[in-house]
Formats: sequence, structure tokens, C-alpha cells
Amino acid sequence: MLPDVRPVPCALLITGTVGVGKTSVAEAMGALLAEAQIPNAVMDLDWLCQSWPTPPADRFNVGMLLRNLRNVAGNYLDAGASRLVLAGVAESRAERDHYEEAIGIGLSVCRLRVDLPTVHQRLAHRHRDDHDGLRRHLKRSGELDLILDHAAVEDFTLDATDNSITATAMAVLQAADWL
Repeated sequence: MLPDVRPVPCALLITGTVGVGKTSVAEAMGALLAEAQIPNAVMDLDWLCQSWPTPPADRFNVGMLLRNLRNVAGNYLDAGASRLVLAGVAESRAERDHYEEAIGIGLSVCRLRVDLPTVHQRLAHRHRDDHDGLRRHLKRSGELDLILDHAAVEDFTLDATDNSITATAMAVLQAADWL
């Protein structure tokens, strides 16, 4: 009988402020991993906590996110994924630790950086028909950028201001030593 040579599963969280491109880069990473025949799954953490109402003491519905993350990650791992790519925000070391505990495997974190004027242009495009959403996200982008500066939860940082989504995804995969 041949030994089991499947890679040890691991996960990578793409974090950064609102509008930095977390989801787009995570999706491109999934495509590049699939192209390289590496079993993977991509999860946008925002979708794991989209419910209403949220508990009064849990503004961002993190409790729901963690419960869903535990189940969804487990399902992907059971199905054979060896790489989990997460797109989301970890505002503290404790939040990062909660994510790692929920997925049950090692978690690395990459922070994407994009100059705030570029982030603001992206947000204006994204919310061209949603003035309240634009106002909220413009305010949150600078606020969250400062929170992430102080939290320093990342293992490595990549500036994606001038790079394409695919080039950024490849750079993240190479920095994580996944390709």
C-alpha cells in the first residue's frame, strides 16, 4: 500500500480594509490553485454572517460567522480541500485566533494594502447607486485601516495598489509558499 501523500491542510485569511479587494483576490487564488490541481475552497466570511437581526452585543454577527465557519470549513475539509482561502477582516489577535479555532487547521494571514484614495475610487464605483452605503464604507475604510495598523494580526502584507487581481493573487500564493 502506498503512503498517503496528501498535503497537510492549511488556511489563509486575506484581510484588509473595506474595498481593498479581499474577495476578488481570494476568488482569483482559488482559480489559480484549481489550475495547479490543488484542492481548495474559497469563503467570503461576510456571507457567513448575513442575517438579521444581529444580537445587540454582536454588531458584526461574529458569533454566527464562527458557527457557520466551523461547519462550512469542516465540510470542505471532509470533501478533500487541502487549502482554505478566507476573505474577511480580523480586527484583533483574538478574532484571528477564533477563526483558526473554528476551522481547526493552521491559519496564516495576509493583509492587503491599497492606497486609501484608490480604495475610495473603488468604493465610489461599487456604491454608485447606494449613497448611504458609500458614505458608510468611505468612513469605515479609513477607520478600519487604522484598526488593522494597530492590531497587526497579519503574517505578511502585500501592497496591491497598482497590481491586477490575478497578479496580487499569485503574489499572495507565492508569499504563503502555496505555489
